[in-house]
Amino acid sequence: MESGKRGGAEAGSSSGYGDDDSLRRWKEKLLGSLESDLNGQMEPEVKFHSIGIVSDDFGEINTSLPVKEDQKDHVLFTLREGSEYRLKLTFSVLHNLVSGLTYSNTVWKGGVQVDQSKGMLGTFAPNREPYVCTLEEETTPSGVLARGIYSAKLKFEDDDRRCHMELKYSFEIKKKS
Repeated sequence: MESGKRGGAEAGSSSGYGDDDSLRRWKEKLLGSLESDLNGQMEPEVKFHSIGIVSDDFGEINTSLPVKEDQKDHVLFTLREGSEYRLKLTFSVLHNLVSGLTYSNTVWKGGVQVDQSKGMLGTFAPNREPYVCTLEEETTPSGVLARGIYSAKLKFEDDDRRCHMELKYSFEIKKKS
């Protein structure tokens, strides 16, 4: 094997695909006219603008990101037991494609993990307008033991395992009135 090559990929190539012509065509198709905005930047950047919660019970509540220091230890939202809700994210992609963006949301109550959800958001090209993704609908637990304050960690990674955001937040579940 030649020095400076790894299995056909160029040394220093972050994608590991080297000069794969089909990959180049795919990226050109997705990037379109924004290719000139890359400015030589190879690593994608995902900038999260807000996290929201959408429910038929109360409509929509949005929180700007990053969360301000004085909000970090406060409850971001309150839900009624047994209510259906969806998390809504607004974000932009800068510099290059972000491939295979996934999320994981882990929830704890009293230090014990009570829920974990994971999902694929997809592949996104740089875009002048922000993307809006609404996650799958979930239902809050109900009953006296379900009420209280929960802590959670929401994490976003791409298929290269690059973390684009990790958000720790709290929410409360109250008695249905």
